[in-house]
Amino acid sequence: MADLGTVLRTATERLRAAGVEGPRRDARLLAGVVLGLGTAEMVAHPERRLTAAEVAAVEAAVARRASREPVSRILGEREFRGLRFALTADTLDPRPDSEVVVETALRLLEGVAAPRVLDLGAGTGCLLLAVLAERADAAGVGLDAAPGAVAAAAANAAALGLSARARFVCGDWREAGWAAALGGRFDLVVANPPYIPDAEIAGLAPEVREFEPRLALAGGADGLAPYRILVPALAELLAPCGGVVFEVGLGQAEAVAAMLETAGMAGVGAFADLGGVARAVAARRARREKTIR
Repeated sequence: MADLGTVLRTATERLRAAGVEGPRRDARLLAGVVLGLGTAEMVAHPERRLTAAEVAAVEAAVARRASREPVSRILGEREFRGLRFALTADTLDPRPDSEVVVETALRLLEGVAAPRVLDLGAGTGCLLLAVLAERADAAGVGLDAAPGAVAAAAANAAALGLSARARFVCGDWREAGWAAALGGRFDLVVANPPYIPDAEIAGLAPEVREFEPRLALAGGADGLAPYRILVPALAELLAPCGGVVFEVGLGQAEAVAAMLETAGMAGVGAFADLGGVARAVAARRARREKTIR
């Protein structure tokens, strides 16, 4: 047997040696979940004795984190806008940066009754389902090229009680005819397409490079290849006054905004995430609309 404080110190040092950012935080988080203990309880009772089985379980979780597997993937879930989303190997890990996409989408939907929403590259379904969770009159479709992601998104919709308003289908917007197969037009399109330039993927943190699906990362030579496909398709996808919100990478907002303007979209605007990075670019189909604020 060992005491909790010793186990946490050992775990912290192992994670620090592995180059993990915030090793004490992650050690406590993993131990807390494994042991069913809250942070306050662990801090207040470091003398608590652990069984050999409990120590082994903590060590197994810490070993995964030391290999640079993200905490969210070890736990199998991620919280996004107060909702919990199960993760699989086929889904991108939702991040706080993407919350500005949902916030912007909700502003675009103000005044639109019973809107239809399309999520391109749905992954866990976090963008679509977060919008539906806050708009009880909305319904939507999520498209993803990976069957495993489609299954994960559908399961998340069921867990959140949103299955009646969310449908997820397998399809690839890189293939001809994909838009016509979705059936009808939408009041809103949201997308977090892959936007990392291919040559930069090798230099990403191991948590991203080794554990995120490459299909959800690689955006071509300059990271903008998906937008060159998706922007022209908006004419077929959007209702007359429909809107779009794209997540973009660092330094890409201006280029994506220019594509939307060239395509005849109106009210083009860029919106910053919590870190101050222009992370979302939005527009409406109708030119008469004012700039989104």
